[in-house]
Amino acid sequence: MDLVLLNLGVLVLLIMGSAFFSGSETAITAASKARMLNLAEQGFKRAILVKQLHGRMEQVIGTILLGNACVNSFIAILSAHIFVGFFGTAGSVYAGIVATIVIFVIGEVLPKTFTINHPDRSALTLAPLVLFLVRATSPITNLTQMICSGLLRLFGIKVVNELGNEERIEELRGAIALHAGADEEIREAGQMLHSILDLEDVPVSDIMVHRRNMTMIDADQPIEQLVAEVLQSPHTRLPLYRGEADNIIGVLHAKALLRAVQANHWKLDGLDIVGLAAAPWFIPDQTNLLAQLEAFRERREHFALVVDEYGALMGIVTLEDILEEIVGDISDEHDVAVAGVTPQADGSLEMDGTVTLRDLNREYGWRLPDEEASTVAGLVLHEAQQIPFAGQVFAFHGFRFEILERQRNQLTRIKVTPPADATPVAAPGANGKRSGARAHG
Repeated sequence: MDLVLLNLGVLVLLIMGSAFFSGSETAITAASKARMLNLAEQGFKRAILVKQLHGRMEQVIGTILLGNACVNSFIAILSAHIFVGFFGTAGSVYAGIVATIVIFVIGEVLPKTFTINHPDRSALTLAPLVLFLVRATSPITNLTQMICSGLLRLFGIKVVNELGNEERIEELRGAIALHAGADEEIREAGQMLHSILDLEDVPVSDIMVHRRNMTMIDADQPIEQLVAEVLQSPHTRLPLYRGEADNIIGVLHAKALLRAVQANHWKLDGLDIVGLAAAPWFIPDQTNLLAQLEAFRERREHFALVVDEYGALMGIVTLEDILEEIVGDISDEHDVAVAGVTPQADGSLEMDGTVTLRDLNREYGWRLPDEEASTVAGLVLHEAQQIPFAGQVFAFHGFRFEILERQRNQLTRIKVTPPADATPVAAPGANGKRSGARAHG
């Protein structure tokens, strides 16, 4: 009788061991790496242990599988021994059934269910013992890994322990999407993080102020008229041209002009406007936003002129434009209110043709393709393969596009009706600043 009780006691310990190994596997793999890293940097010792385990996941999995295999095998053997003693030869069958049920429910499902719902707390609790077992069984697990790696190489399969840059970026995107919720603050934070990751994929031509919307100053006009235009402009940095608009000779800062006027005793005669202007900085239109942001920081400048492959002026891009791609509109008291996007009562939106697809997709959660065109007018032209007339209607990608206005060959006003499941519930900034003229700086 004492031997039976001893066997039952050992069996209970083995079942607890099975639950421990199963729960440990789920806890360590499901624990948040970011949270453990944050706790480890704060000096939390158990978080440091979990971080160490995350860095040795092959050994951790090997140790847990080894432990689980051992305890489950002994559970089966000991169960058969006990049941045979009670039921004879048929006891081995009963033992197999009971052992399977016990291992499945108590040794697998129960601990995994608990730890998957409390992964961080479980990992912090189990980490010391798991790390001790990993170190104790390292000779066996290392040998096993060598054998497995050799077998995989025989089949031409390469074992990669580190993620590449693309995989890390995708993992980061997934983590951001995973934690995005209905809460407005979390949603906006997720959008900003996604925008930061997208900077490298977006050329400056997608966000620049087009040359037709730029405010430029003719350097050859009378000094009085030139100063008046500078004062009337809401922008602090203004390109100076001579002869034709493509011939940019400098960028005039309103503050530099004001200082020069003060130094000249508030007189305009004799002012060298061209001499006050800073040298223009030209950048290619395919420069990505991340590279341009770094260039702005290195040069300590906020303003660049965008040119195409032939050197023709296309527009301007400022540091504010790039920041707006991350955080959204940055409006101040000098920003000019321009027509951009106007929601209608029927769920449609009337907008300028220059509204960018990126802004629409980000604001309303749409998925309009922006690979071939950057603006809504460009999308219509690309899909229609013609220059539509006012009144024409097209249907692309589940959206309805109605041409409201056309000036020469330019689509200036378009009405967009989204699918029923994509109808926006709120309008974008009414001033439409992102869709038209932005601050020059």
